[in-house]
Amino acid sequence: MAWLQLQRIITKGGAGLFSTLPRSTPSRFFSKSSPYVVKVGIPEFLSGIGKGVESHVAKLESEIGDFQKLLVTRTLKLKKLGVPCKHRKLILKYTHKYRLGLWRPRVESIKA
Repeated sequence: MAWLQLQRIITKGGAGLFSTLPRSTPSRFFSKSSPYVVKVGIPEFLSGIGKGVESHVAKLESEIGDFQKLLVTRTLKLKKLGVPCKHRKLILKYTHKYRLGLWRPRVESIKA
């Protein structure tokens, strides 16, 4: 019974039904914007992951070079560089999320 009533509302100008809903801007939900790193390099990326992965910064910068190459690096390359399995998994997980636009490293807050 309720389905038929809903169908009648929609066919008889149901667009007005949705226009009465309050419109909200995304800024209403967040008190302040979250700070992200503007320029992302290998050191910023690995320190954003954390969990001990930042210990491989020098090795990855010397062997891989730039951040764009890190984004397409495979697990075998990281294994040949001597990166442990847990760290390889974290690096690959977060490079995939970064490529999809689901994750970015945050700016570390300066504590005085």
